[in-house]
Amino acid sequence: MIVNDTIYISGTAGKGPDVYTQTRDALATVEKVLVDNGFRLEDVVQSRLVVADFEHWEDAARAHGEVYGEIRPAFSLVHALPFVDDAILAEVEAIAVRAGK
Repeated sequence: MIVNDTIYISGTAGKGPDVYTQTRDALATVEKVLVDNGFRLEDVVQSRLVVADFEHWEDAARAHGEVYGEIRPAFSLVHALPFVDDAILAEVEAIAVRAGK
């Protein structure tokens, strides 16, 4: 959803055999949505990472850190009950504000 110069991206899951791969894939999808709508990854001001199994939070956080690097949006890592689809191990959300606004 886009409101003025802000985009809200929710509940984005990725594909892959493990939480690291799924997180990287989900973040790639988030970046594509951003770019397709005139935003950049650098515009992200808040990111939320939701994991189903908190035992693997470090793998998810590592993937998140590799993608965002020095961007450093406000970040929350949340443990959730298993997702509706048991194959989903992680979901990401993001809020971005278009640069220069």
